[in-house]
Amino acid sequence: MLFKDHFSGHAVDYARYRPDYPAALYEFLAKAARRHEVAWDCGTGSGQAALGLAPYFDRVIATDPSTEQIQNAARHEKVSYLVAPAEQTELPSRSVDLITVAQAVHWFDLERFYREVRRVLTPDGMLAIWCYGLSRINPEVDKVVQHYYTNIVGPYWPPERHYIDEKYETLPFPFAELPTPEFHMKAEWDLNEFMGYLHTWSATQRFEKKNEQNPLNMVHRLLAKTWGDPQTRQTVRWPLYLRIGRVTSL
Repeated sequence: MLFKDHFSGHAVDYARYRPDYPAALYEFLAKAARRHEVAWDCGTGSGQAALGLAPYFDRVIATDPSTEQIQNAARHEKVSYLVAPAEQTELPSRSVDLITVAQAVHWFDLERFYREVRRVLTPDGMLAIWCYGLSRINPEVDKVVQHYYTNIVGPYWPPERHYIDEKYETLPFPFAELPTPEFHMKAEWDLNEFMGYLHTWSATQRFEKKNEQNPLNMVHRLLAKTWGDPQTRQTVRWPLYLRIGRVTSL
C-alpha cells in the first residue's frame, strides 16, 4: 500500500523545526494508561512523541512509513524505530499498552488502522491521538500567518487537513472515549526558526513543488515587519486537541 508522503522530502527540517509537545501531556497519558510495558508511537515522524513517552514506559516502539523520517529521528536507548505503515505492522497481537499518534492520524486509512489498533492493544489498552491548530504569537503576526494559510497555500492543503481545522472533533473514533484536559504547546523562536517551521507545512511543500518557487517569499516582508527584530525570540503557542479512547473488549 502506498502511503501519503508529504514530509520525506524535508525530513531534516521537520526534525529541526517542528515544536515539542508539553511534558504535561505525557504525564497525563502515563497516568491514564493501566500498564507501562510497551508504548507504540505511530507515524512518529522525527520521534518527538516517542522521546516524550520514553520516561514512562519500559519500551517505546516508534514507526513511520518514511525511511527518511526514521533516519533523522532522535535516538534514545528505550526507543526502537521501525519503518512500517500504520495500518499493517509486525507487532505481536495484544502487546501494546498505549498507542499514540501525534499530528498524523488524519493521513491514515482509518478503518485499517483502527483494525490494527484493536489487534495490537492489550485488554483495556488505550489509543491517544492529537493534533494542533494554527500558531498564536500576536495579532499582527497571526493575521499574516492566517493570510498565508488560507489565501496563499490554502489550495495546496491535502483534503485530510480539514480534520485538523475541525480540531479532530469530526474524525471517526470508535472507542470508549475518555475526558481530557486542555493542553498547549509553546516554543521560543526567532523569525528564522518560525519561517523554518512554516516551510515544513505540507501545503508549503506542495506549492513549491508545483510552482517551483517558495511561497514564503510572498509573506516574508510582512512577517519581518510585524515580527520586529528578526533575532528577537517570540513566544509561539499552539492549541492542542487530544482524544483518547480505551479498547474494552478485543
